[in-house]
Amino acid sequence: MLPLLIVLAVVALIVFYGIGVYNRLVKLREAAAGSFSQIDVQLERRHDLIPNLVASAKGFMGHERETLEAVIAARASATQIRVEVDGDPTNLDAMDRLGKSEANLGGALGRLLATAEAYPELKADRHMSELMEELRTTENKISFARQHYNERVRMYQEYKKTFPPVVFAGALGFEDDAYLDLEEDGKVSKRDAVEVDFGDARAA
Repeated sequence: MLPLLIVLAVVALIVFYGIGVYNRLVKLREAAAGSFSQIDVQLERRHDLIPNLVASAKGFMGHERETLEAVIAARASATQIRVEVDGDPTNLDAMDRLGKSEANLGGALGRLLATAEAYPELKADRHMSELMEELRTTENKISFARQHYNERVRMYQEYKKTFPPVVFAGALGFEDDAYLDLEEDGKVSKRDAVEVDFGDARAA
């Protein structure tokens, strides 16, 4: 009788411990997913700003067709991949492509805004100035949200790979979350790529 009670007690401890690990894994996974949703909101806002930005620039930069078209093409690609991710940070391949596409978009935007520096009338345009301020604010929010998300992913991944949680995570189907890297060709971060100062435009 005593050995049976001991076995039952051990089984009960394992079950209760497993429940605790499961709940912790769920909490960490959901925290990461929630953080990614904030990035997604800001990326959508970024994509929505671009058509107006390009339209405003086009009125002054008609000869810069290649630069403008590069931004539109990069936005289309980034939007499509964002749809493929569909808010799921466990889709590792799509998340990798999302980071690269957004970095490519950032690089295209950076080149557009750098070129715009040569057009004083464009810099002085109030509408363009307002769009630039919205874009700058959005970029800052993306940067902050990405840092927060990657930190949540780190906490989830580290806990999931420790022992004994790694045993339960594998058995219960807890998949890896992807870190979000927004670097263009491993060199220029998205935020850095679009950092062009139109600060004097409003006063002009």
